[in-house]
Amino acid sequence: MNTKIVDVSEPITLVGGGEVAPGALAEALALAPVLAAADGGAAAALAAGHLPRAVIGDFDSLSEEVRAQLPPEVLHPVAEQDSTDFDKALRMIAAPAVLAVGFLGARVDHQLAAFSTLVQGHEAPCVLVGETEVIFHLTRAVELPARKGEVISLFPMQEVQGRSDGLEWPIDGLRMSPMGRIGTSNRATGPVRLEAEGPGLLAIVPRRLLADVLGAVRLDR
Repeated sequence: MNTKIVDVSEPITLVGGGEVAPGALAEALALAPVLAAADGGAAAALAAGHLPRAVIGDFDSLSEEVRAQLPPEVLHPVAEQDSTDFDKALRMIAAPAVLAVGFLGARVDHQLAAFSTLVQGHEAPCVLVGETEVIFHLTRAVELPARKGEVISLFPMQEVQGRSDGLEWPIDGLRMSPMGRIGTSNRATGPVRLEAEGPGLLAIVPRRLLADVLGAVRLDR
């Protein structure tokens, strides 16, 4: 039985209650027009003039004022307290991909939790959209039209190896770990190809590549 709250055949924009980078929500919606909100992210959606199709979370960050502006049918409380609202929302979404806005910036602990959520193995691949960068879990080989000199960072959430083309410092043969060698502040020599040999590697690339990242990670490509 399908227990997903949102089940669509096009990418979804998910807005959270953190800092929404300037223009990020509009840019995401242009690529992923179905809008959902994680708990207090509903306030950001309404402030931008959008009614989310679904609001998912434990609602501890959803004010009564905001809740009063939402039709009851879009409210989907998930009562358990063992996961973040970001994780709750991703577990309840079926879509080719999710663009997540409002999960970076502000509190560092929330950002770390978002990075952890990215590598949890949800059904829909997810891309975090920040002010200048986008971040995604490298679960398949991706090719991106990076420009020479652009920063391409790779951060391991667990021990993992990978392969690359188009990086100033190739990662082939390197065993990366959050307790050892990491791959931040690498630079592109031109278009790049990135591939991880297992789960746990986050890619951090310029935000201008958002559409290309979405095209590379979506399930129906």
